[in-house]
Amino acid sequence: MLKQRIYQGLSAAFLALAVAGCKMPQLVTRDVRRSVPTTYNNSTQDTLSTAKVRWQEFFTDPNLTALIDSALQRNQELNITQQELQIARNEIQVRKGEYLPSVTLGGQAALDRVSRYTIQGATEDQINIQPDRRTPDPLGNFQLGAYASWEVDIWHKLRNARKSAATRYLASVEGRNFMVTNLIAEIATSYYELLALDNQLLILQQNIEIQDNALRVVRQEKEAARVTELAVKRFEAQIQNTIAQQFTTRQRITETENRINFLLGRFPQPIVRNDAEFSNLVPKTMQAGIPAQLLSNRPDIRQAEQQLVAAKLDVQVARANFYPSLGISGGVGFGAFKPGLLFTTPGALLYSIAGDLSAPLINRNGIKALYSSANALQLQAVYNYERTVLNAYIEVANQLSNINNLEQGYEAKLKEVQALSLSIRISNSLFRSVRADYTEVLFTQRDALNARFDLTETKMKQLNATVNVYRALGGGWN
Repeated sequence: MLKQRIYQGLSAAFLALAVAGCKMPQLVTRDVRRSVPTTYNNSTQDTLSTAKVRWQEFFTDPNLTALIDSALQRNQELNITQQELQIARNEIQVRKGEYLPSVTLGGQAALDRVSRYTIQGATEDQINIQPDRRTPDPLGNFQLGAYASWEVDIWHKLRNARKSAATRYLASVEGRNFMVTNLIAEIATSYYELLALDNQLLILQQNIEIQDNALRVVRQEKEAARVTELAVKRFEAQIQNTIAQQFTTRQRITETENRINFLLGRFPQPIVRNDAEFSNLVPKTMQAGIPAQLLSNRPDIRQAEQQLVAAKLDVQVARANFYPSLGISGGVGFGAFKPGLLFTTPGALLYSIAGDLSAPLINRNGIKALYSSANALQLQAVYNYERTVLNAYIEVANQLSNINNLEQGYEAKLKEVQALSLSIRISNSLFRSVRADYTEVLFTQRDALNARFDLTETKMKQLNATVNVYRALGGGWN
């Protein structure tokens, strides 16, 4: 009967505390929008996506693949992220430890002398520890035992906290994957820029030869009194301008090489490349698939989704703080006033067990604040997910449009280069026959140089656009 009354009393107390904990603030919630358009820029609904292609197959230049492979092993920022993964993995173990009972082993050895002029001392002076033996002075206390404590996870607070830590670890993994795809794209675009700069340097050297030949013709014309010294100086100035552009281009080559070296986690050294292959490079045909595939292909979207799941679990953890908690603690071991009696049973045997039921009453405002903050972080995660999806779609749409416009622009620029190359020969011929002014030769050479520069720049942008589409679609990390 006594046990039944105790159980009924605890049940009633538990129910009262639970009811008191149910009064929580009403918070604003919002469902996440996961819908995306069915196509990119009214394109066909082809489900084939270049994102599924492994980077080792997407990039066929052996020098470029060697650079990427080295960066994936040595890039410092990527290695820093790897340690963050380890930290997130350890957080899971911490949360798991909170969910499970805590068991410790302990021992104690102490001597205690109590003043005889206190209640405890006067009592020990009058009472023998055994019928024929006085209480030792000082009195020893030797203990050895196991102690356990466990918070019963009634409301799944600890379990949800462990799930939240595991989900954030998965988000960290996706964050690393997103860093990988960005790293690969950055190395590839820098590599193509380096090839383009090499070709621009070659164009400058070829143009200097053309200008030298034109200068010799102008000097001959001056000796024949057909032109003045002004024409000679204009042509000399044009050559010096082209030579100056050489040094500017070489500086850009050095900076681009060092940018790649930094991404590879090494000190400056030459980047192995075959610049002669640049003119033969053809941009890949990209298959975008359908926008819905971004939700599974893009690591940053997957990361945002995991963060959203973790934020929802954190709200449940914060909500559980309003409810009463039940803790159980106990211990078992041996205790005696001297070591020789420590394992004498049953006299030296000791044990304890206790239950602790509590619920917040006074500090509810602090718990409400934590709950409100957790809900705000959840809403923030919702908006972040929707923003990430929107940004991914726009990135793909922009790059697909960019590829199409660059392709048409390249064709127009190629025709311009061909026309200006022919114009150089025509202008030189007309100048020799005194049918064209020297300024026409100068302007034609300058326009041809700029057009060839622009053609190289356009091809580089085409190659980089394919890399950017590959990255935007979520390729490179798997």
